[in-house]
Amino acid sequence: MTRFLWPLIAFMILVMFLLVGLNLNPRKIPSPLIGKSAPHFQLQQLQELEKTFSSKDNLGKVWLLNVWASWCVSCREEHPLLIQLSKSKMVPIYGLNYKDKRDLALQWLNQFGDPYTASIMDSDGRIGIEYGVYGVPETYVIDKTGIIRYKQIGPITLDALEKTILPLVKELQG
Repeated sequence: MTRFLWPLIAFMILVMFLLVGLNLNPRKIPSPLIGKSAPHFQLQQLQELEKTFSSKDNLGKVWLLNVWASWCVSCREEHPLLIQLSKSKMVPIYGLNYKDKRDLALQWLNQFGDPYTASIMDSDGRIGIEYGVYGVPETYVIDKTGIIRYKQIGPITLDALEKTILPLVKELQG
């Protein structure tokens, strides 16, 4: 009897782990960078190649870093919210154009609008790797001292914007 009981118990434990795993939200993957300094970078700006932007340029400001690409379907989903947020001037949004071709990225911004204070090119994806990008789009809230306070995996939704991102930005700005 006990020789059948132990495999049954092991099977039940595996089923419980599976059920717990199926109920987890994949967008809530914790980032090891939360609460740590944002990785430093200095990259060429997308629109003006002779200009660069550095992550240190925003010390003293709360800002968003939005990782996007012209080939990203989900980026189109969140883009109207970024345009709306940009028009509100509540927080500057900087774009990190990830593993993209410059001409396609410029064409995409001309077609859908440009919500970014500046966009910078991460053609080889090196900066994305340093930020722990899982996929595009992703958005980071960075505080006045350069510390990453929040990471949105996937497109920004109205719910995430209103309930998480904007309240955090207001708290950090205060």
